[in-house]
Order: sequence, then structure tokens, then C-alpha cells
Amino acid sequence: MSVDLHHVESGPADAPPLLLGGSLGATVDMWEPQVEALSTVFRVIRFDHRGHGRSPVPDGPYTMADLGGDVVALMDRLGIGRAHYAGLSIGGMVGQWLAVHRPERIDRLALLATSPYMGPARNWRERAALVRAEGAGAVADSVVERWFTPGFLDAHPRDAAGLREQIAATPAEGYAGCCGAIETYDLRDELHRITAPTLVVAGADDPSTPPAGNAELIAERVPHARLTVLDDAAHLLSWQQAAKVNTLLTQHFASADRHAAGTRVRRSVLGDAHVDRAGARTTGFTEPFQDLITRYAWGEVWTRPGLDRRTRSCMVLTALVAHGHWEEVAMHVRAALRNGLTPDEIGEVFLQAAVYCGVPAANRAFAIAQEVLAEDS
Repeated sequence: MSVDLHHVESGPADAPPLLLGGSLGATVDMWEPQVEALSTVFRVIRFDHRGHGRSPVPDGPYTMADLGGDVVALMDRLGIGRAHYAGLSIGGMVGQWLAVHRPERIDRLALLATSPYMGPARNWRERAALVRAEGAGAVADSVVERWFTPGFLDAHPRDAAGLREQIAATPAEGYAGCCGAIETYDLRDELHRITAPTLVVAGADDPSTPPAGNAELIAERVPHARLTVLDDAAHLLSWQQAAKVNTLLTQHFASADRHAAGTRVRRSVLGDAHVDRAGARTTGFTEPFQDLITRYAWGEVWTRPGLDRRTRSCMVLTALVAHGHWEEVAMHVRAALRNGLTPDEIGEVFLQAAVYCGVPAANRAFAIAQEVLAEDS
């Protein structure tokens, strides 16, 4: 019987849903480095596996079908028929189960630091017995050591301590029950049934699921899967190499419909009124150009997570001043305000532009911005 998983949502409610399933012993907080980047384009839904975080803790052991069924029940509860899914470690195992057994519910799939089989079974029985006897804190230190490379642990002790607390706070029965799900899990001979476009990401220094025999096996057996191995990354690569993972996930999931993703970002930055006017003016002659800027400028460049929108607005304003594109300055001053810049910060951008682009150009930019600010006030 399924349980009602605790979940946290972020991003536009009308954006494509993206489910994030975490590692054994982790909560929804494991995905904090991904939330801002992914929520720009997707309706992000992070959930706690059964027995973890704030989700119910039924008696174990569990099966992967139990964990997958919980996710399906969550989708039903939220009215989601089909979603993208990204999972790390046991979250990736759940993703594989869903893609094999409930393919109609999974759109695109990303499998991070995971495996189709995690034998031998006795290792998981022994870990479950230890946790039931002494609590999840008994394994927390050794788990965190596998999650990160030694250099990262030395450089980020607070990150390691916070994640260790997540593991230690996991209910013993929940952690042990999920060990039981891994103990009986083996999808090696069913990977060929996965039809969802699949991205596989591995850490080159991962001692828990090293690329050979795990990610490489998935990429070999899942039709048309794409494999990326990240250097200087252990098991929790979504944390240690967050920027690279964010870019990989955004590009993989947004590629399902670049035009739709670009339209959402374009509306959020420039406003519905501007986009609606542009759409109303579109003709058969200009439609290819409108499609180009929507897909490429907004759907590929503006959706990349490497820069936040405030920074992008600063860069756009400077470029417009440098090239004298005065007809677009007002529009992007409004966009900068929408992206979180204050009038004073916009003024700082134009002061900087005065030094490198020329005083007359900056003077005109200030005049345009002042008109916009006066109108808005």
C-alpha cells in the first residue's frame, strides 16, 4: 500500500513537472543546490522517500515497487499524469523502476550516481540490522565519506556536517526498510524496456556506484541513453558539482520542448503584455525569427543555470548601451526590475557603462531609465 509522501514544490505551477528523488538517508534538502536553477523552467517537486524526512514510516522491509508506487500515488494526488524524473542513488533506482514498470508516467529521465543492481544482498541485510540496532547515526560518518571526495570534505566541513545530520535523523525503520528495497533490487535484464530519453551521470571518484558496472551498464542497455562522467565528484555529485549537474539537467529536460521553455522564461522576464504584443505582430514572414529567438535566446541561453537572472540583466543592459540599441533599453530596464534589480543597482550598471561605453551613451541610458521608473511609479 502506498503512503502519502512529503513533498516541496517550487517554480511555475504551469511549467512541466519535474520530480526529484534523493539518496538513501537524505531528505528534500539534499536538492537545495538545484532548486533555484531548475525552478526557473520547471515545476520542481522534491519528495522524501517513505521512511525519510517527513514522510510516513511504515514497517519494513520495503521493495522498489513500494517506493515507485509511492511516487505514482504522489503524482495522482497532484493531478500529474506524466512528468520528468531525476533521481540520485536509491532515487535513481526508483526512477529506473518507474521507467520500466510505469513508462506512461515518465517523460524524460535522469539517473545520477545510481545502479541497476547493488549486490551483494548480505551487505544491505547487515546494514539494515546495524541501523535497527543502533540508529542511522551508526552509519552516518561512513556514508558522508562516500558521498564526497576527501578534498571536498576538508574544504566544506559545514556542508558535510549538515548532510550527516540528515542521515543520522532518518528513522531507523525507514532507513533499514529502504536497505531492504535495495537488497532485492535488480533491473539489469529490464533496462532495455526503458523508452524515456535518458541522461546518465556518474562521478569519476564515486566509491558507491563507480561508473564501470553501474552508469556504464545503464548507458549500454537503455536505448539511446547518454552518459556523462564528472571529474572530481563522488556519490553526491549533485552537491559537489552542482553547477555542472544543474546545466546537464536543465539542458536534458528543457530539450523536450525548447520553444515552450523559452516562452515561459521570455514571459517571466519581459512580461506577458510584451510577449502578447510580439505574438500579435508576428506574420508568416517574421514567424521563423520569433521562433529562433524563443528557442535559442530564451529556451537555450536564458534557461542555462550558470548565471542568475539579475546578472544576466546587468549584462544585457550594458550590451545594449555599448551597441546603442536604444529601442530595447526601456524594455530591459523593466525586465531588470522584474528580475530583482533595484533602481539604484540599474544606475550602477549605467555608471559602469559610462566608463567603458562612453558618457554620452550612458547619459541617454539614464534618461530612458528615468522615464521608465517615472512611469512605473
